[in-house]
Amino acid sequence: MALLTATGITKSYAGVQALKGVSLALRAGEVHALLGENGAGKSTLIKIITGAVTADAGTLTIDGAGVTHHTPSAARALGIAAVYQQPALFADLTVAENICMALEGASVWRRVDWAARVKLARELLERAGADIDPERTVATLSMPEQQIVEIAKAIGARARILILDEPTASLTEREVERLFRVIRSLRSEGAGIIYISHRLDEVAEIADRVTVLRDGQTVATREMKDVDRAELIRLMVGRDIHAIFPKRTVPVGEIVLEARGLGSRQAGIRDVSFTVRRGEIFGMAGLVGSGRTQLAETLFGLTPADRGEILLHGRAVRIATPADAIARKIGYLPEDRRQHGVVLEMAIAANTTLASLAAVSRHGLIDEAAERRVARAYVERLRVKTHSLYAEAGSLSGGNQQKVALARWLAIGPEVLILDEPTQGVDIGSKSEIHEMMVDLAAQGMAIVMISSELPEVMGMSDRIAVMHSGALAGTLTRAEATQEKLLALALGHAA
Repeated sequence: MALLTATGITKSYAGVQALKGVSLALRAGEVHALLGENGAGKSTLIKIITGAVTADAGTLTIDGAGVTHHTPSAARALGIAAVYQQPALFADLTVAENICMALEGASVWRRVDWAARVKLARELLERAGADIDPERTVATLSMPEQQIVEIAKAIGARARILILDEPTASLTEREVERLFRVIRSLRSEGAGIIYISHRLDEVAEIADRVTVLRDGQTVATREMKDVDRAELIRLMVGRDIHAIFPKRTVPVGEIVLEARGLGSRQAGIRDVSFTVRRGEIFGMAGLVGSGRTQLAETLFGLTPADRGEILLHGRAVRIATPADAIARKIGYLPEDRRQHGVVLEMAIAANTTLASLAAVSRHGLIDEAAERRVARAYVERLRVKTHSLYAEAGSLSGGNQQKVALARWLAIGPEVLILDEPTQGVDIGSKSEIHEMMVDLAAQGMAIVMISSELPEVMGMSDRIAVMHSGALAGTLTRAEATQEKLLALALGHAA
């Protein structure tokens, strides 16, 4: 008997059908991957399972018993817990307070046993494989640490059904290994785990079975051992993708951007030298903490250089602020699109023109017609899926949010475009589209710096690859020279 069964689940929003008769069965003691492109219906299904949304039709059963009047509190009572990509913790409370608040019963007269709270939180954190002080304030935690706290909460709640939504999106390789140990431990104790991820290699490593959704419908459920990466991609997008990395050779011109002995004490980078030419995609690899993002922030003026030089078209320039960078036609797509890439509460049109307001303003006021023309041009060019230019950016899927973030920088007419993790957390189809855009932009003569933690992406899309280690450049390889072994050796500080 399945631990959880969802049968014929249907849900519509304002006439748009998000789910069309979706079915999923989760066994006790298994990791069941749930895959699909952004917009396939994964999030809606999870909201129904956790009681946040009510299905229009279909049934849910737990241990063979039908579930009615499903709410978040009812889901918790049934042993259902979810850990989302964006943890839902109280930033100003301690780790122990966050963990125990979710586990303790409410009572006006109950006295808080602070020592017991800290002791319990420490035990749960240790079980989750984390060395985190329970008395730290959540605001001081990194995103990976916050995710571990959420998992510790789920362990403490004795969750029998655990949903993990993109749990490794911001984790290092070592943290992923630790998370997988926790998942395997929970599986061995009989928990059923629904694992959502765009990282197919990780899915193959951790999942026992996989269900694929496409356009709000269940396409297939397979044993993981019986399906390969190519088949999963075909099931998700409905077609074969032979070119996830559609790199093609384009003419490379003169040097556009050059760094000479660049350093910033604030950013923690030192003595970095490289060149990027017109039509070139210059990849930048390295482990988390190697200084890749910090270098991008220095080039863009967020943490100005205090040593060395930045040259554009052979002339030394001072980039002390992002405004200086924008004025010199440098665009920067940051790693965290939800925090820094788009303003979620603002309309798509406003997001698109945010870095080029002078072009759509008259006498200090926004020319709405001009803003609309610019936004419509980029929405069509980048194939952003939206019903309106005035829809909030937060209403879009991850891949479409990334396209809007990219549109903002294309609107300034950049000569240099810095892309930090441009396809992180987006589905296979959107990833392929973004890669195709990069090649098109390079063909138009743009100089592109692409930072990525995915070695296949760096190798598949770059003309040359620089590797950062401890804030410095460890080496640069051509596309022909680069192998995963050589790149990893440089990233670890060894000779390639």
